[in-house]
Amino acid sequence: MTNAIPPLKQRAAWKALTAHHAEVGGRHLRQLFAEDPQRAGRFTLEAVGIHYDFSKQRITQETLAMLLQLADESRVAARRDAMFAGEKLNLTEKRAVLHTALRAPKDAKVTVDGANVVPAVHEVLERMAAFADRIRSGEWKGHTGMPIRNIVNIGIGGSDLGPVMAYEALRPYTRRDLTFRFVSNIDGNDLAEATRDLSPDETLFVIASKTFTTMETMVNAQSARAWSLASLKDDAAVAKHFVAVSTHAAEVSKFGIDTANMFGFWDWVGGRYSMESAIGLSTMIAIGPDAFRDLLAGSYAMDEHFLQAPLAQNLPVVMALLGLWNNHFFDAHTVAVLPYENYLKRFPAYLQQMVMESNGKYVTLEGGRVSHHTSPIYWGEPGTNGQHSFYQLIHQGTRLIPADFIAFVKPAHELGRHHDILIANVIAQAEALAFGKTPDEVRAEGTPDWLVPHRTFEGNRPSNMFFLEALTPFALGSLVALYEHCVFVQGVIWNIDSFDQWGVELGKQLAQRIVGELESKAAPALTHDGSTNALIERYRARRG
Repeated sequence: MTNAIPPLKQRAAWKALTAHHAEVGGRHLRQLFAEDPQRAGRFTLEAVGIHYDFSKQRITQETLAMLLQLADESRVAARRDAMFAGEKLNLTEKRAVLHTALRAPKDAKVTVDGANVVPAVHEVLERMAAFADRIRSGEWKGHTGMPIRNIVNIGIGGSDLGPVMAYEALRPYTRRDLTFRFVSNIDGNDLAEATRDLSPDETLFVIASKTFTTMETMVNAQSARAWSLASLKDDAAVAKHFVAVSTHAAEVSKFGIDTANMFGFWDWVGGRYSMESAIGLSTMIAIGPDAFRDLLAGSYAMDEHFLQAPLAQNLPVVMALLGLWNNHFFDAHTVAVLPYENYLKRFPAYLQQMVMESNGKYVTLEGGRVSHHTSPIYWGEPGTNGQHSFYQLIHQGTRLIPADFIAFVKPAHELGRHHDILIANVIAQAEALAFGKTPDEVRAEGTPDWLVPHRTFEGNRPSNMFFLEALTPFALGSLVALYEHCVFVQGVIWNIDSFDQWGVELGKQLAQRIVGELESKAAPALTHDGSTNALIERYRARRG
């Protein structure tokens, strides 16, 4: 599907938004709320168990109408439909973009190159479930006859961030008599710490690499293999203590893994969108097949909402448009993701890859240079920890930082007043960011004049509030899909390919070259720049 739309700044809706911002951009949220007592109701959406309050965004009804017109002019709906239909929207790699097929029901039909992929998806899910049940029941035995008590996932990027985020988010649903560890960093300390207190005869490694050639993953996998065999003493033990999430049967077999215990996925699933594929094997072992299916159901429900809801009532669409409004018209170049739920502590890191690897592009689909900013920088920490860390900058710093607040009505653990205080804080922070505190209000509290500027809060800092009932597998799936589709909508409007990631390649290529130069005993001639050459020489000299 081609995208013959005008450049962003030449679209009529963009020009209208530019003029509109000149008129309303300076208005304060205090004024907007004072003028419209029903504002909170007008700027709230509800779908798939998510209550989305965006009334604290610096918009009017006219702003929203213009943003929706921009979505129309950018052909968001047509591109969305093309994605769900299996068209090859990843142009540079000539691939379909079908992470949505991972959560499609059995009777669905999703066609890629003339074939329905849904039966293959469910075949893998059923194999995963059978394997997870064998581990959880103790039926699967290690080489010495001991049941598996420890599962170590070895991957990197999407093969790590999704599984570890989901495990931490859904820890109340996990088997507490099983230990789960996640290794991704090539730094040997990561693997050493993950395995230091584990027994090899009770430990299973899940090696997650589509090609089984990813450098960091395979170096860690080989070291894990050596760690296991140092105790188990028999190469045949590998088949009982290692399984693969991969599509490269030859490499998997060469490693010593039985290909019957190889779980595949497809080139139409990007790594950062793969946590619900076989990449989620460790997640399924942790929470069980039924809870994993609930996770898929939550994502599927959001998929259906995104596909069916009118754009004006469409959570991912509205969320994406508001992000564009802040990014382009208020020069807000970052987004703080602030979950008031400790189990979501890895969610901001997960979103960093999803958002910035997807939309961190300066090249259009046609190969030209964009004329505007693309992805904002995503970052964040759970509340209330962040309040005692970086909120000072959000409230009184010189940069505008929109915030996504995520909160849940019901806690996983009822401990006295804890949850009421937590929710009071998230509501208060959104209020404080929006309305601030004027100099007159500060003086009315008895503050001396010299201290008034320091205790004044300008406010007018936008935020989204996402309220859900409880952090269940279904809720997590719906949140993940919400952000996935938000990323998609923004990429369509920016006219970029959200599904390739060529920007990660150059550093990898150079590292392969440099590691040979570091390890060579012949001290090869170096042809890098002066700084790089000096660093290589310094390292070699000190390593002997």
